Amino acid sequence: MELSTVIKFLKSIAKNNNREWFEKNKPKYLEAKLTFENFLEALHKELVIFDESLAALNPRKQGFRIYRDVRFSKDKRPYKVNMGAGFSEHGKMDQEPGYYIHIEPGKSFIAGGLYMPDVKNLSKIRQEIDYSTDTFLKILYDKKFKKLFPALGDFDKLKTAPKGYPKDHPHIDLLKHKSFIVSHYFDDQEVTDKKFPKKAAEVAKTLKPLNDFLKAAMA
Repeated sequence: MELSTVIKFLKSIAKNNNREWFEKNKPKYLEAKLTFENFLEALHKELVIFDESLAALNPRKQGFRIYRDVRFSKDKRPYKVNMGAGFSEHGKMDQEPGYYIHIEPGKSFIAGGLYMPDVKNLSKIRQEIDYSTDTFLKILYDKKFKKLFPALGDFDKLKTAPKGYPKDHPHIDLLKHKSFIVSHYFDDQEVTDKKFPKKAAEVAKTLKPLNDFLKAAMA
């Protein structure tokens, strides 16, 4: 499923992010949305081959809205300049590990893990990392995993030791994380290739052990 239509539309809306242009070009958006949903269907078929927990999902419903919530934002642009979707056992990665696909010209990526777990789940994950550090490190330093995902995202990492853990804990750097996310980027040529669903799924398969670790920790 080729995503060239999606890339083309997103480039246009990045330059014309206003309601008047959007309404005038609504057919182009609907065409891009349909293409993206077709892609999600193709991607889902590849994902369930190695992750059966996603089997009950309707892939065409996993995409996120293009409309931005601008109520509390200084950025009042009404539309996102990307199309994204989340796949996890019960939906779109709300407090459960999964796979996120993000299509944006020059900035497309696939990510996995868990974004901003609540206090209860974060505590469980930190405890499991503390108890099973070797298992966690084996996942992160697996040769293929490390090549695709060099490090956990540190965008919301604590600057000090989390409550209950000493500053000199041997793995305090891992315990400071508040999210457990890894990402792999693709260029536009890769994204618009007809084999992209399979390629994206192969990358997702590599991060499945991280999702499995986080699921077990939260159980």
